[in-house]
Amino acid sequence: MELDATYKAMLMSLQVATVCGYLLGSIPFGLVLTRMAGLGDIRQIGSGNIGATNVLRTGRKGLAFLTLIGDAGKGAFAALLFTHLYGAEQGIFAGGAAVIGHMFPIWLRFKGGKGVATTLGTLAAVNWIMGLCAALTWLVMALIFRISSLSALIAMIVAPLTAFFIAKDPGAGWLGVFLAVIVWLAHHANIKRLIHGEEPKIGQKKKQVDEETPAS
Repeated sequence: MELDATYKAMLMSLQVATVCGYLLGSIPFGLVLTRMAGLGDIRQIGSGNIGATNVLRTGRKGLAFLTLIGDAGKGAFAALLFTHLYGAEQGIFAGGAAVIGHMFPIWLRFKGGKGVATTLGTLAAVNWIMGLCAALTWLVMALIFRISSLSALIAMIVAPLTAFFIAKDPGAGWLGVFLAVIVWLAHHANIKRLIHGEEPKIGQKKKQVDEETPAS
């Protein structure tokens, strides 16, 4: 009976962590901040994405930075909160659910962003070594190639490898694998443009992006 009660409590905590993590991840910081700034609907600008890269295309670097912090922070907060309340497994579920929430937010009819910043925040909270290596990879690749999507795709590969072989944290590693798969799937249109050399670079002017990049 005691074992059964313990199992039920663990299952309940995982469910609570997942639901709350999803709801936290569903907060569309890019959309909220740009509307508050009087810029209208960010989904009608550039690629149509609600993330920091598309917010940057408005020319408002401060708003893009705040969006980045908000999107990364909600993943990190979800993972840290439920790790503190219940344990590492619940933190992993909450962080993973936050990424799903960002990509498929209930408030926006399940049409959200591509989850890169939220993923990086989640990874850093679950295992700081994995998160740091992924963030540094993104930064280095962005400085070299000036293409956000390419940087993100490479960082997503580095993250689980770091967790498995450097941090020696299988739980974080499998979370990294799961998030890498869904982030890569979300970037299918970007991958096609990368192959054809048509992917816009970081900071590219809004007019150019509108002409060259279909909403995705």
